[in-house]
Amino acid sequence: MAKILFTFEDKSIESKTVETEAKGYSILELTEDFDVHLNHNCGGVCACSTCHVYVNAGEDYLEEISDKEEDFIDRAINPRLESRLGCQCVILDEDAVIEVEIPDQSQIIGHEH
Repeated sequence: MAKILFTFEDKSIESKTVETEAKGYSILELTEDFDVHLNHNCGGVCACSTCHVYVNAGEDYLEEISDKEEDFIDRAINPRLESRLGCQCVILDEDAVIEVEIPDQSQIIGHEH
């Protein structure tokens, strides 16, 4: 079973750990399934940057970043080296251990979960 720790830049939101069979699912899909707040506008098709996250650990368990994803990350608020789009972070290993930090969502206008 994969283990994903969600932390939040907004420290008023409590961290959440999800343990599930996650191979083949994206970080965005897991946030929807497990009621973790992450805005997203384009429906998970890599056409915006609202599902921007920081992958602080476990990058090797995710599909590699594409050129298209890199282009949209450049448009995100406060991108960093560990920035990814939640919709593009597809989990490759059933035993993945991943730590995802969700940036402050208050500056993002979009679909909320």
